[in-house]
Amino acid sequence: MARKDLKTPSKALLVSGIIYSPEVELNDILSTLNATFGDILLKAGPVDFTWTRYYEREMGQGLKRYFVAFDELVNQDSLPFVKLKAMALEDNWTLKGGRRVNIDPGILTLERLVLATTKNFTHRVYLGHGIYADLTLVYQKGNFSVLPWTYPDYRSQFAMDFLTRARKKYLATIKRERG
Repeated sequence: MARKDLKTPSKALLVSGIIYSPEVELNDILSTLNATFGDILLKAGPVDFTWTRYYEREMGQGLKRYFVAFDELVNQDSLPFVKLKAMALEDNWTLKGGRRVNIDPGILTLERLVLATTKNFTHRVYLGHGIYADLTLVYQKGNFSVLPWTYPDYRSQFAMDFLTRARKKYLATIKRERG
């Protein structure tokens, strides 16, 4: 017997942060993402990835940051499977065991941005299949708010501007779908 108090959450806007080596053509990445996740609705970048040196050891120097949002809304519980697909795509650009492209998908709703990660931490919730949910930003009082663990690049004005535009597109889409 189905419970009436259980409701399926609204679909979410699939977004992705991309960090890539200058050795990789951005158009190749975008074409691959488009073929895998659907039409790209919104783009931002590239900009120099200067917030941390965390990825340099694996990916080299001169890294770039780019953001995309996809046109088709996704079920919120699809996040682990999206992350697994993204990880498989990264393998296309692996050289000598090191990634040259890092694809970090997430879901954007009216209330929050949740990224998918393979790394456990105190604030992350296990979703299954080796994937955790990272509550990265919350939307309150007309703006995104950072949390103590929000990644430095997601605290940037560049990220905030992109996510604000993406949220507006998402809001327009769900209003249109609700009629």
